Amino acid sequence: MEQTGILVVDDDREIAELVEIHLVSDGYRVFKAFNAREGLEILEKEDIKLVILDIMMPGMDGLSMCKAIRETSTVPIIMLSAKSADIDKIIGLGTGADDYVIKPFNPLELTARVKSQLRRYMKFNPGSFEKTEKEISVNHLNINKENHRVLAYGREVKLTPIEFDILYLLASNPGRVFSTDEIFERVWNEKMYEANNTVMVHIRRLREKIEMDSRNAQIIKTVWGVGYKIEK
Repeated sequence: MEQTGILVVDDDREIAELVEIHLVSDGYRVFKAFNAREGLEILEKEDIKLVILDIMMPGMDGLSMCKAIRETSTVPIIMLSAKSADIDKIIGLGTGADDYVIKPFNPLELTARVKSQLRRYMKFNPGSFEKTEKEISVNHLNINKENHRVLAYGREVKLTPIEFDILYLLASNPGRVFSTDEIFERVWNEKMYEANNTVMVHIRRLREKIEMDSRNAQIIKTVWGVGYKIEK
C-alpha cells in the first residue's frame, strides 16, 4: 500500500528528525525541509497529504509559507510554534493553518493531530458537482457531502477540510445556533477545556470565502453571546 506523504518544515534539525521518527514508525513517508523555499520545492514535486510547519524560520517564515501554500492547495497544515499567546495562534490560523501545536510538544499528541487532520482530508473526493441526496441547498449555498464541493452564490469555493466540516455542520442544521465550544467539539472531536479563538478564526476565513461581503455576513450569522448559525 502506498505510504501517505507528510512534509516537515523546521530549521531545527533535531525537532524535524524527532517528528520524522514518530511519523515513520506510524507508517508515513516523511519529507524534511529546513527552510520554506526547500519545503515549497518538495510540495511541487511530491504527493504531500499534510504539512507540519514551524513558524519561526530564517528567510521566509512559516506564516508566509502557509499563505503561499493556500494560494494553490487545501492540504492540511499544522503549525509549530514556541509562542503560546492567543494572538500568535490567531495569526497562525488566520494565514490558513488547520491546527496549531505549541513547542515543546508531546510527539504522541502531534501524531494524534496528524491522524485527525488526515482522516478529514482523505474524505475529500475530487469528483464532479452532481446533484445527490447528500447535497444541501440552503441560504445561497450548495454543499455536496460526497465530493466536498461547495457553491456559494453560484460560484465554486475551495475550502480546507476543517472549513468544510464547520460549514457542513451549520448548513445541515439550519436555524440552529451552535456555540463555539460545541463547534469545536463536533468538528475537532475534542473537548474544549479553555477558551480559545480557534473557531472564531476559522469562521472568519469561511466568511471571506463564501460571503459577498464578509463584513456584512448573510450566510453565517453571529448570534451575539451565543454562537453561529445559518438561517433556514
